[in-house]
Formats: sequence, structure tokens, C-alpha cells
Amino acid sequence: MEFSFSNPLWRWDKRRELWTFVSLSEDASDKIAAATERFTHGFGSVRVEATVGGSTWRTSIFPSDDAYILPIKKAVREAEGLELDAPVVGKVRLVDLQER
Repeated sequence: MEFSFSNPLWRWDKRRELWTFVSLSEDASDKIAAATERFTHGFGSVRVEATVGGSTWRTSIFPSDDAYILPIKKAVREAEGLELDAPVVGKVRLVDLQER
């Protein structure tokens, strides 16, 4: 299953270091939650392959208030010229769907 997104890059303010995320849509998050009910990992995370521009990497998305959030690492921010509060266009593909 694959889901596209186009949402602003935001900073997580719980840490001193710069941790940035993109929120997936509520609709996509609802579909992901339904599809992965038996396949989540620690903290309810779901493993994905993420693509933004020419960068593709494996990571996990995490449940938040109303949506899953995708961490955007520094190497991707730099390679793709991403800035805080600017839209990030990309996609996530669910991977490693093995029953836990």
C-alpha cells in the first residue's frame, strides 16, 4: 500500500536537537491504521519506505494525535532543500507487514 502526501515540514519541540516531521493526512492515517492493526511495532510504529524528491529511505511512521507522522532526517532535508513550514511532497509505502 502506498500513500502520497503534501504537507508542511514541522519541528518537534520536545528535544533540543532539530527533529523534523511531516504529518500524513487523516484519511491516509485511518487507512494505514486499519491495514496495519496487527503489524505495528514499538510505540505503534509502522515500517515504511519513504520517498521525497530523489531521496528514498526506510524508516517508521508513528501515530500522533490525528495522523501518522513521518520523520524527515537531516540528510534528506539537505539533499532535497527542505525548509521548516514549507510543503514536502512525497509518498510512503508500507513494508514488513508481518503479524506480531
